[in-house]
Amino acid sequence: MKVILPSGDIKEFENSVNMFEVAKSISNSLAKKAVGAKVDGKEVDMSYVLDRDAHVEIITPETEEGEEIIKHSTAHLLAQAVIRLFPGTKVAIGPAIENGFYYDFDPENQFTDEDLERIEAEMKKITKENIKVERIEMTRDEAIEHFKNLGETYKVEIIESIPANEMLTFYKQGDFIDLCRGPHVPSTSYLKAFKLKSVAGAYWRGDSNNKMLQRIYGFAFATEPQLKAHLKFLEEAEKRDHRKLGRELELFFTSDFGPGFPFFLPNGMKMRNVLTDLWRREHEKAGYEMIQTPIMLNKELWETSGHWMNYRENMYTSEIDETEFAIKPMNCPGGVLVYKHGMHSYKDLPIRAGELGIVHRHEFSGALHGLMRVRNFTQDDAHIFMTPEQIEDEIIGVVNLIDKFYRGLFGFEYAIELSTRPEKAIGSQEIWDKAESALEGALKRLGRDYKLNPGDGAFYGPKLDFKIKDAIGRTWQCGTIQLDFNLPERFDISYVGEDGEKHRPVMIHRVVYGSLERFMGILIEHYAGAFPTWLAPCQVKVLTINDEVAPYAQEVVDMLKESGIRAEIDTRAESIGYKIREANGRYKVPVQLIIGKNEVENREVNVRRFGSQNQESMSLENFIDMIKEEAAPKFNN
Repeated sequence: MKVILPSGDIKEFENSVNMFEVAKSISNSLAKKAVGAKVDGKEVDMSYVLDRDAHVEIITPETEEGEEIIKHSTAHLLAQAVIRLFPGTKVAIGPAIENGFYYDFDPENQFTDEDLERIEAEMKKITKENIKVERIEMTRDEAIEHFKNLGETYKVEIIESIPANEMLTFYKQGDFIDLCRGPHVPSTSYLKAFKLKSVAGAYWRGDSNNKMLQRIYGFAFATEPQLKAHLKFLEEAEKRDHRKLGRELELFFTSDFGPGFPFFLPNGMKMRNVLTDLWRREHEKAGYEMIQTPIMLNKELWETSGHWMNYRENMYTSEIDETEFAIKPMNCPGGVLVYKHGMHSYKDLPIRAGELGIVHRHEFSGALHGLMRVRNFTQDDAHIFMTPEQIEDEIIGVVNLIDKFYRGLFGFEYAIELSTRPEKAIGSQEIWDKAESALEGALKRLGRDYKLNPGDGAFYGPKLDFKIKDAIGRTWQCGTIQLDFNLPERFDISYVGEDGEKHRPVMIHRVVYGSLERFMGILIEHYAGAFPTWLAPCQVKVLTINDEVAPYAQEVVDMLKESGIRAEIDTRAESIGYKIREANGRYKVPVQLIIGKNEVENREVNVRRFGSQNQESMSLENFIDMIKEEAAPKFNN
C-alpha cells in the first residue's frame, strides 16, 4: 500500500495503518504533535485506519486546520467540565470561532464569573487526566434514544432534523459524548492553552421566540505563548476601544432615545469634516462630480431595484399620502435616477457621481456596537456609469484611488478579495461571468494579488473588498468595488453609442471609507486616540501660566485660526502642570504651546509635543510656518 506525502515522497506499508503510524514513519516528533490528518483531501482523526493507496497530509497545531481542531476540541472540553460541575445542565451547540470557541448551555442556574473560574480549573484537571477522545457512530434512531435517556432535549432536536438514512458520528471522552463530524485531538492532554472569556445570553438557534441559553466564550491556542500573546493583544485592544476613547475625547455618544443612531459632538464633527472635505477634494481631482439624493423614496423604486425582495427585512418604511415609502438602505437606486434624468452620449461616459449619502439599515439591538455597527451611517458612495470597453480602466482608477487613501495617507497595509456570485442573486450566469472576469482582469493588469471569496458577492454583482490592517494587526473590511450589470437593466438606462443606437451602460458601486462612522471608529482605535496633527480635532492647544499672559495667548490662538489651524486656549485658574497633563494625557493634543512671561516679552511660544517631555522655544512666526506644513494631510504615493 502506497502513501503519497505532500512532498511527493512515497511511503510503502504492507498492511493497514493508522495516521499515527504514517506520521511516525516520517518522524517521531511529527507523530507526537500531530492532531489530525488529511486523506485525499478529507480531514480525519489520527486513529483513522488507511487500507488503500492515498495522498496523506499530517495536520499539526501550527496549521489553519490544526488550529480549528484545537479550538473545536476545547469546546468539547468545556462542555465536559460543565457537565461534571453542574449535573442537570443541558448542552446545545459548541462551534469553533475566530481565536476560540463557544458553547451554549441550559443550566438550572445562570453561570457567574466565579463559576467560569471553577469551570476553567476543571478543564485543566481533565487535560491532566489525558482522557482518550474516541469517534463512534450511531444510527439516527439510536442517537435519539441515547440523548433522550440523558435528558438532552437540544441534542434530540438537532438529531431529529437530520435525514433518517444518515449514519451519525459522535465524539466521546470519558463520560461526555457529543454529536460532531470531527476531527478531534487524540486525547484531552493535547489541549494545553485556553482561557474562558465571558458568559452571555443567546437564544436557542438564534430565534428570539426560543429560550435564552447561557453562552460561554473562550480562547484556545496550540501553545501557552500564543495564548499569552493573544491576551496581551486583547488588553491593548481594550485600551483602544473607540467607545471609551470617544467619551474621553468628547467625539461622540449614543443615547437610549436612539439606539444605533450616534450623536457627534464638536470634536467628532471636526474630525468628520476633515475626512469628508479631503474625500471631496480628492474625488473632484479624480473626475467625480457630487450629487445628493433623497433619504426616502417610493416603495416602487425599491421593487424595481430588487431591494424590496432581497433586503426588505433591513429597511425602515413609512406611509405618505397612503403610499408606502422606504428610507434608503443604499444610495444606488437614487444614483441611477440621477443618471436617468438626462440623455447621455458615449462621449459623456464615464460619468462618476459621488455622494456622501446617509443610509438607514435595521440591525438587531444586540449587534449594535459604538460606531462599528449602527443603524444610520454615511456611505462615501460613488456610482460610475460607463461603456463595457471602459470597465477595466475605471476599476483600475478606483483601486488606485483607494490605494492613495489607504497606503498613501493612512499608511494601512491591506488585502483585496474578489467575491463571486452568491446563492441569492439576480441576473443571468452569463452576466455574472462577464462581471467577474472584468474585475479579475483589472487586478491582473495592476499586478495585484487577491484572494478568491466564492459566493460572497452582492446580490446584484461581484465585488472587490479591501481589508485594511490596523496598528495592532486587526483586519477591517472597508472599501469595496461592486460591478453591476443588473441595475442598468432593471431601470432601463441607456446611452447613445457612436452608431447612433441606444446601448446599456455598465455600473460600478464603490466606497473608500465604506461607512464614515465605522471608519472613524477604526481610526480612533488604530491611533489609540492620538491622531496625527492633520486629523486631530484640536491641533494646537495654548496653555497660559497666569491671567497676565492671556491677551497674548489669545492673539496666538487668533493667528493660528486665521492660518487654518484648529487651535484652542486654556486660561483656567489651574496649575500649568495640570493643564499639560489634561491636554497631553486625556485629549492627546498633538502640540501644546505654553505661554508665560518670557513668551509674551519675546513674542515666542514654548512648544511641547504629545507624549514628549521636551520643550522648545521659537518665534511665533516660525511656529506658524512649521505647523501649517505639519497640519496639511500628505499623500505619500
